[in-house]
Order: sequence, then structure tokens, then C-alpha cells
Amino acid sequence: MDPVEGCGSPRGRCPWARFSSWLECACVVTFDLELGQAIELVYPQDVKLTEKEKTSICYLSFPDSYSGCLGDTQFSFRLRHSVGRRGSKVREDVYNRDAPPTLQTETAHFFGYVYFRQVKDISVKRGYFQKSLVLVSRLPYTHLFHSLLQIIAPEFFEKLEPCLEAVCNGIDQWPSPVPGLTLNLPVMGVVLQVRRRRGLVTYTAYCFTVSHSLRCFQSVLVHLQMFWELMLLGEPLVIMAPSPTVSSETVLALVSSISPLKFCCDFRPYFTIHDSEFKEYTTRTQAPPNVVLGVTNPFFIKTFQNWPHVIRLGETKMAGKRRSHS
Repeated sequence: MDPVEGCGSPRGRCPWARFSSWLECACVVTFDLELGQAIELVYPQDVKLTEKEKTSICYLSFPDSYSGCLGDTQFSFRLRHSVGRRGSKVREDVYNRDAPPTLQTETAHFFGYVYFRQVKDISVKRGYFQKSLVLVSRLPYTHLFHSLLQIIAPEFFEKLEPCLEAVCNGIDQWPSPVPGLTLNLPVMGVVLQVRRRRGLVTYTAYCFTVSHSLRCFQSVLVHLQMFWELMLLGEPLVIMAPSPTVSSETVLALVSSISPLKFCCDFRPYFTIHDSEFKEYTTRTQAPPNVVLGVTNPFFIKTFQNWPHVIRLGETKMAGKRRSHS
């Protein structure tokens, strides 16, 4: 029996039960002239996010100002739950029992999957349209959710809330994720098919493939063995990248490089100075924590200069000048 069925509702199951087995919520983050980044919409509307979670989502959903991301940008982040938050233990236990360790639900963190658009718009006071559509989930299905965003985000930016409401209602009709089964997931006239291949690791639309991972390391391929060893040992590591896309892809590729083993330390695919753990991770009174951080702000070059392992990818943009790192 599907664990979301039979909750006594008119439809025979809990409201939004199937939706919540895939996503916690969808958020729209926009730029407010007075507030800066602000949540414009959360769907389903009855989802309860704490103020701390809302603030974190706002800052993590926009590329750092130094990144200069024009057009459409996709990236991922990971944030810590507020104390006391708990998902459906029955549903999570049923799923985790059969899922490989690398694809189990997060118990203490949310993943955020972002589609950010920044384009010139003379009708806006700042001269730019800036908005992010964010899917928040406990599941590490990176490729699936980014593929989903590629389908729904362009349409959403044209039709806004009615489009998001229709998509969320559609997701609420999806079957619950079941490891080992082929699932057809319809959305906006397209069917996403997810299936588990032989073995424990690779899902067609759930996670990075090997070729996708290697793309992040083209300039540092000679060091891949060392990076793999750092992941096995859980060493503190900072990835300094030119964009949140490169940052998040690289961090996620690193932590998945030891699959089928699960990376058991903390990791943040995209980390900013506004993160609630900023002071915790940057204090100099103790040894660096066992965490992998992906950053884009050049401020971190000095902040993390005493960390034992720092990887600089591409070009780090500085205010007023440009410096190249590899």
C-alpha cells in the first residue's frame, strides 16, 4: 500500500501527500527595492517555513552580485532545517529502507533547486527583471529537479502564479518515489521517466552521471585522485568558483564521487556570507569544520586562506579588477 493513501480525505489520501513525498514546497524569490531578496510566493500555501528558513532561501536563491549572471542560471543549494522540524517518519522510513544510501531523504537538511532569471527590463525601476523559481526538497534528485525546472520555469515567468499552481497540482498526482521502479511523471504535456539502472548508484534522472561530474574538473583532472581521497577522509574543503552553477555542480560531483558510499560530513553546494552558519564555519579560534563549501564571493579568498584545502576554478571576479585562478 502506498504510505500516502488512506488518511480519511475525500480523495482517500492526505492533502498534498504525494506532492510532499517529492517536494517540501516551491518558492518564488524576487528582488524588492526596499527589502532586497524576498519570498513572493510559497506553494502549497499552507506549507510552514520558519523565518530563518525563509531568509536562507532568499539569499541562497540569487547568485552573488560578483557572479554577473545574465539570462537564465540554474544551481543548487543545501540548508539546515530549523530545530524541531520533522517530515513524515512513516513515509521516509518506507522509502529509505529500499533506497541506496546516496539517494535517501535528508533528515536535517533541505535541498534547493534554483532557476534564476535576470534580464534587462526598462519597466522595472532597477532596470532588470530578477526572479528565482526554487524547488525545495528533502531528496537529492539533482538532475530530475533541474530537468523539471527547465520545463516549468520558462512558462512560469510568463504566466506566474496560475502556472505554478497547475504544476504543483500535477505533481500531487505523481506516484510516490519508489526505488527500483520505473516511474512516469507527467508535467505540462511532457512525461519525465525515471528508472533505476542495475546496481545501487545510477538513476536516469536522479543524480549526476560520471560524464556530467567530470565536466566540472576539466582544468584540474590531474588532481581527481586527491579530491576523491579528501572526500573519503571528510577533509575541510572550499571550492571557489566563478558562478553558483559551477560551484554547486562541483561540490555535488565531489560528494558523489565516493558513491555507493554516502558522504557523511556536511556540504554546501552554494554558500554565502548571509548563511546562518557563516560564523560557525569561518571562526579562526578552532580548526575548520569537516565541510565542503562552494563559494563565489571573492571575500572568501581571505576568509578561508587558512583552510587546509582550497580549489579555485575558473575566474574569480573582484571589484574593480579581475584575477584568474585555476
